[in-house]
Amino acid sequence: METNNALEALAALAHPIRLSVFRLLVQAGPDGLPAGRIAESLDMPASSLSFHLKELHRAELLASRQDGRSIIYMAQFETMNGLLGYLTENCCSGVACSPDFACKPPTLPKQPKP
Repeated sequence: METNNALEALAALAHPIRLSVFRLLVQAGPDGLPAGRIAESLDMPASSLSFHLKELHRAELLASRQDGRSIIYMAQFETMNGLLGYLTENCCSGVACSPDFACKPPTLPKQPKP
């Protein structure tokens, strides 16, 4: 990850609402959540949420897809892992620890659509 990308991601996460949104989507895993469900979970109006989603998307921390009339937002685990790697790249000069980790969301079987 380049320094400018890391700064964008950190700036996007440096807000309590955006950090909560991102953490919620990380917990949701690769299937993500519809915008309405995110707003409900965080008890906030959709109009306020859209601004924060846009900032996270701009920093490449979120992806989105259309599902009927809903927009589903998913955490970008690759960007998150890149940021973690960037932050820990020179940890302990590589002597005392090994920052060789990556978040791998669980692979869940696809549920049939109702």
